Amino acid sequence: MAELQGIFLDFYGTVASGDRRAVESICGQVARDHGLAISAADLASRWGDHYFAAIEAVDGGPFRLLVDIERDTLVETLRPHVGAIDPDPYIERFNAYMVRPALFEEVAEVFARLHLPVCIVSNADERELRAAIAHHRLPVSHVVTSESARSYKPEPRIFEHALSLTGWSRDRVLHVGDSLHSDVMGAHRAGLRAAWVNRADRIKDIGTEPPDLTWTDLLPLLAL
Repeated sequence: MAELQGIFLDFYGTVASGDRRAVESICGQVARDHGLAISAADLASRWGDHYFAAIEAVDGGPFRLLVDIERDTLVETLRPHVGAIDPDPYIERFNAYMVRPALFEEVAEVFARLHLPVCIVSNADERELRAAIAHHRLPVSHVVTSESARSYKPEPRIFEHALSLTGWSRDRVLHVGDSLHSDVMGAHRAGLRAAWVNRADRIKDIGTEPPDLTWTDLLPLLAL
């Protein structure tokens, strides 16, 4: 591997605990509030199907913030069961989690010892992601969100935006993330190498793209 100039790093599910617990907690509350005979995990999976389809549909169409996609897809998921609902209390609860997510246990050590600069590249809205980074005081050099790039991974435009912002060479960047679909396939589409962090707390991963490297946590970054 050529000497790296920096690391592109996914955030939710890679640096900070993913949204599985938050989503399943909210879905459990929804089921109780509306008397649904469906498990929180099943409802979360169905919501995830609508959510990821909506993100994919943004490509080639008007850009939509994640908060709007979350709200609309929750309504869409529940409509066959309960009709129209007010999604705002549930979405507010979800985004309260997103601004203060728990970091994975090795993250503090990795950021303390890592000698390479980090650019966060995340499918996230600006407000939540920047609040989460500030809350944990993470020393990152740059932040690229889907909102700032007007593009969602796996589309290469968000990675192109990150390359332009950092000035790093494509062949001297490694993108690291927990999704074979969004992170690994997205990085490869942009001509980047990708390391897959195979953690166990994703709701689902719709991807099959083979990564260049496979890790179980972020500690291998320290050996680069």
